[in-house]
Amino acid sequence: KGAKVVVITHQGRKGEGDFTSLEQHAKLLNKFAKIKFVDEPIGEKARKAIQGLKEGEAILLENIRGVDDEFKPEKGEENEIVKFFVPLVNVYVNDSFSVCHREQASITLLPKFLPSFAGRLLEKEVSALKRIKMGECLYILGGAKPEDNLKLLRGNKVLACGLFGQLCLIAKGKKLGAQDKYLQEQIKGFYKVVEELKGKLKNVEIPVDFAVKKNGNREEILLENFPSEYEIFDIGKRTMAKYAKQIKKAKSIYMKGPAGFCADAQFSNGTLTILKAVSESKGFTLIGGGHLSDAIEVSKIPKEKFGHISLSGGALLSYVAGEKLPGLEALQ
Repeated sequence: KGAKVVVITHQGRKGEGDFTSLEQHAKLLNKFAKIKFVDEPIGEKARKAIQGLKEGEAILLENIRGVDDEFKPEKGEENEIVKFFVPLVNVYVNDSFSVCHREQASITLLPKFLPSFAGRLLEKEVSALKRIKMGECLYILGGAKPEDNLKLLRGNKVLACGLFGQLCLIAKGKKLGAQDKYLQEQIKGFYKVVEELKGKLKNVEIPVDFAVKKNGNREEILLENFPSEYEIFDIGKRTMAKYAKQIKKAKSIYMKGPAGFCADAQFSNGTLTILKAVSESKGFTLIGGGHLSDAIEVSKIPKEKFGHISLSGGALLSYVAGEKLPGLEALQ
């Protein structure tokens, strides 16, 4: 529409393996829209690039998390990000729901000093989330970060799967065998999470069987036959059928994370079966996270069969848990 667009975003954190340059992101974006990459987030080179923009042009600045002040919003108008951008731009637009749970300068501080708006994608995401009836929502909780699910255990009916389902069983005193050791090694704060779960399982349905890898192949074992010498990779068929019945009755559904190890096709059954049941639900359905989005692609289920598919992780989880999102609050 003739605007001069300056894109700021982040990838990873300093000191972590996923903290990278955004140059490759710019190359990918150029397949869809012409955009120039500037290899610094703030500084003289970035300033000249912004001032040199013509109507209809766009630039992507280097990873904003390369600026220490990104993590210091408390500095207010003395923050280096504020001091750099405010004199150079006219309007701030946040079009990323997935960062709205973060209290960082580019998300919550810039809107205090510039006319600010929600972008079309952010607006669409929030509008979709308002359709879900949280009080009567069925939660299907899986994925590789079970500790994140603790904040959702506040009374809603929960179908537990993935590593979360296994932790729930351990919290109930069940020994899983080889999987116990795996979980202790993989889950941050394992013992603390298990202890917290003990008083929160009243409304949580747990798996009744699992699929393990035996000699490279899928084999299903009833819960009563655990502990097992084999590690768990998926829920079993009885659990799938049990959960499908609950899904059919639900008025609204929030599904977070896969039910099993979808990277191996023979252990994607649980996730794909549950997704199919969710897609047939008459209630509003919310799917959260990139792994489930990928699984939907594999399943060939039309995306229109789901109420809303979100790529957001932490922001969506916080929203569903009823927490205020600093990024949204900053736009008020």
